[in-house]
Amino acid sequence: MATLALVRHGQSLWNLENRFTGWVDVPLTEQGRAEAKRAGELLKGTSFDVAYTSALTRAQETLEIILQQLPKRPPVIRDAALNERHYGDLQGLDKTETAKRYGEDQVKVWRRSFDVPPPGPNGESLELTAKRTLPFYDRAIGGDLRQGKNVLVVAHGNSNRSIVMKLDKLTGEQVVGLEIGTGIPFLYEITKDLEVVKKEIRK
Repeated sequence: MATLALVRHGQSLWNLENRFTGWVDVPLTEQGRAEAKRAGELLKGTSFDVAYTSALTRAQETLEIILQQLPKRPPVIRDAALNERHYGDLQGLDKTETAKRYGEDQVKVWRRSFDVPPPGPNGESLELTAKRTLPFYDRAIGGDLRQGKNVLVVAHGNSNRSIVMKLDKLTGEQVVGLEIGTGIPFLYEITKDLEVVKKEIRK
């Protein structure tokens, strides 16, 4: 049996400013660093064999703060497959102003539908994000779990949402309503066949 912990990064500057962030590299706020420390404290009872994070600073910084609270430091693997969904032309825009410009209903579709990407050539829907994240989960993270290793993943709202969708066997319609708060650990006990036997959300 192995443990998988999923943590969304702590509050970032653009979370605070209510902007679409996506792949833009923005730092944590003071609150975000406090959330990361709290996540580490909530995970103190578990020793991890490997840690994964994205290519973005806010996730990497959150991971580093968490690791400072843990009994041992595992090797860290960084990969852009765990990046937040790319918000295309919306990146950097204020969410409230964008709703005024395009209409609340349209912005809700871009933010919360499963298969409609935001505008722009790089825009990713949650479906597209999952198609990038889940093969990496199956190959790399799943490979470690099959070996009985405890794995810590510190990533983003939508990359983690993709993994939770798989683990909890959610449909596209169900997963869009799933909230993953900043700095909240989702813990899974997983068999070597990658079947979930227990789930816990620590707050």
